Amino acid sequence: MAQEEAGKIKEIIEDNIWGSIKEFLELGFKFTNGDKSINITVGLLLLLVVAFVVSNFLMGLIRKFFTRKMENDDKLKFISVFKFIKYVVYIVVVLITMSAAGIDITILITASAALFVGLGLALQELFQDIIGGIFIIIDKSLRVGDIIEINGKVGKVFEIKLRTTRAITRDDKVIIIPNHHFISDIIYNYTQNHKTTRENIKIGVAYGSDVQLVTEILEKTIKGHRGVLNSPKPFVTFDDFGDSALLFSLNFYIEDSFSDPRIKSELRYKIDAEFRKNNISIPFPQRDVHIYQNKSSQ
Repeated sequence: MAQEEAGKIKEIIEDNIWGSIKEFLELGFKFTNGDKSINITVGLLLLLVVAFVVSNFLMGLIRKFFTRKMENDDKLKFISVFKFIKYVVYIVVVLITMSAAGIDITILITASAALFVGLGLALQELFQDIIGGIFIIIDKSLRVGDIIEINGKVGKVFEIKLRTTRAITRDDKVIIIPNHHFISDIIYNYTQNHKTTRENIKIGVAYGSDVQLVTEILEKTIKGHRGVLNSPKPFVTFDDFGDSALLFSLNFYIEDSFSDPRIKSELRYKIDAEFRKNNISIPFPQRDVHIYQNKSSQ
């Protein structure tokens, strides 16, 4: 008896309940064209809705994973990238659904392949810039306020976007830098670790000068100068015996690398004045020219 009842229940579930659900899912429209037919059913539409919901959920999880430690401004930039990726996912879902409905999508893919290749080549650098912007946001290799040097130009970063980074130079001009340069080129970041940087001024004095006096003058010149840090302490190095001069370096630390030329200029003025007071000359390159005259025999 128990087996008969179990069999009846199974039959009812398979024939009545599951059969009704299957009939409902198969409701829809059918279009035929020769040997080919297109079926648009309730089940297919439900599958499409479920695919959209699942893709949205997964994209949301991925977005939260990447943006959980980002600042609000960076999150907004990164969300725009995910919107673009979401649209691509939607297109893929629609294509899969069309294929499940019996639509031959190979013709569509083949026809659009050349277009996609052309767009890919044309937008290759654009995608590189966007990827570079994503890396900058994620690994924090660049921040607003950082002082960078690129192609011999020094600038202070004031805006980071997904495609470009903008910096203002020391002569108040704006540099617009495509972000792919930050992943393919060598960029000097003066303030990556901290704001303090070590700078130096090269000085050459004439042979025969009192090197101890030169050192004392340079240390006196830098002492108490505004903009120069007292710690770490400035120091002087005797670098080399040059062709025409004894070469020294005045090394010091500052917190504002952006104003570096102004500080160095003020120090050079003071060094020149102190050298004049102490009769220390700064030589210029000298060359000896020997003229040989050939005496021809008469």
